[in-house]
Amino acid sequence: MAVKPYHYEPLADFSLSENRRAMEEALREVRSQFGLSYPLVIGSERIDTGHKITSFNPSTPEQVIGSVSKAETAHIDMALKTAWGAFAVWKKVSGSKRARYLYKAAAIMRRRKLLLSAIEVYEAGKPWAEAVADVAEAIDFLEYYGRQMERLSQKIPLVPLEGEDDRAFYVPLGVGAIIPPWNFPLAILTGMTSAAIVSGNCVILKPSSSTPVIAAHLVDIFREAGLPPGVLNFVPGDGGSIGDYIVTHPLTRFISFTGSREVGLRINQLAAQASPGQKWIKRVVVEMGGKDAILVDETADLDAAAEGIVASAFGFQGQKCSACSRAIIVDDVYDLLLSKIVEQAKKLRVGPADNGNNNLGPVIDDRAYDKILGYIAWGNENAKLKLGGAPLEGDGYFIPPTIFSDVAPGSKLEQEEIFGPVLAVIRARDWSDALTIANDTEYGLTGSVYSAMRERIEQAVDDFEVGNLYVNRKCTGAIVGAHPFGGFNMSGTDSKTGSPDYLLLFMQMKAVAERL
Repeated sequence: MAVKPYHYEPLADFSLSENRRAMEEALREVRSQFGLSYPLVIGSERIDTGHKITSFNPSTPEQVIGSVSKAETAHIDMALKTAWGAFAVWKKVSGSKRARYLYKAAAIMRRRKLLLSAIEVYEAGKPWAEAVADVAEAIDFLEYYGRQMERLSQKIPLVPLEGEDDRAFYVPLGVGAIIPPWNFPLAILTGMTSAAIVSGNCVILKPSSSTPVIAAHLVDIFREAGLPPGVLNFVPGDGGSIGDYIVTHPLTRFISFTGSREVGLRINQLAAQASPGQKWIKRVVVEMGGKDAILVDETADLDAAAEGIVASAFGFQGQKCSACSRAIIVDDVYDLLLSKIVEQAKKLRVGPADNGNNNLGPVIDDRAYDKILGYIAWGNENAKLKLGGAPLEGDGYFIPPTIFSDVAPGSKLEQEEIFGPVLAVIRARDWSDALTIANDTEYGLTGSVYSAMRERIEQAVDDFEVGNLYVNRKCTGAIVGAHPFGGFNMSGTDSKTGSPDYLLLFMQMKAVAERL
């Protein structure tokens, strides 16, 4: 059967009453599943352990979403051995057949789109629109990577030599670890996992301890799609107890990680050290943080800039590696644009994520809550608070949109990743100064410029040190296949998810020359 060309998944329009009713029904269904427990999955075995990881609702922290069994080091040994056994067969399945499993999983996920979105609303605190967008992106990864594997399965053109039959083809690496984040709990999880699997590898999946229930649902989707046992092994656990063990294990061939700078650098360091019995150099793919900036000059459409800054800074409570945490504005329009940003942000409603009228939900947990409030306290002492600053009353981890002006370049608020709804607004003398300030960070993930001057836009294309640059639009919302995503410098290895190159990170080329 011919596969249609890839097209990104459409989003649900919640301004339509029928879509709102359907989402409310999905939320009710998820509530009826609260408290369920999900086992480890190793090969064909489903293992219920005595120790659990409990998932809570950050909007109502005493509310238990569910729990997953916690893996210990013995389970990791078992999972790696099982995965290598499955790899002996899986690697010989053609790329086009492996792609079919992704298409089947995408179809299942599409049928469950609102149910999966509702799980994210409760488990991750995602507002409705953000949750549906996350599920749509997960579907996009499945559809896109399936088609890319079919492309990479074709014959590789080589220079012909007389008297020889020369050929080359891609082979999978083996068995690796997938360690995804909580902030895109289905999209990034699905993208990382499906890319490795469709490339012919087998994996052990250690989901974030903040969002393990949605990960258990992904594992079930792949089981329903018919994925052979052992290709995907589900081993939730504490990073401190099994994380280093997985990374340093001699049977781990590769590690794919998305998360913080600190953990990413530790993984990179540990993986570089060969363990006894290891016979390969481990491949490491890490995507880390950002300190992303939107630059605005005096020629820009200020209303559009304000809208883009607010959407980028406060979407999903600022808990995106691509979020705008710095607005760098030239002096000529600084005060006027600042007032527009504040007025836009004032319109945002904060509250429980299951209320479809709220624009912002809670931050993910108490540690994030305390960390963000610490940055706000620092800002109160060292900058000017223009909006927000005080957490909302109640049990949930609610922090309103918070804006500081007159933030000094090089200061804590301007340099460190906050990962919350806090925007630092910085005054630049002119365009050149703005670009200098933007580049004065160890990160290099996303950035945006608002300008009507072609020469400045082209200068940003050349000189703004980010992996993803956006012009006259927000700096969040990458679309699979249209915006290959990944950052420079301390933002990671620039793996460019959702690109034609991404699957190559999980394969290696083998060349065969046969004399005729």
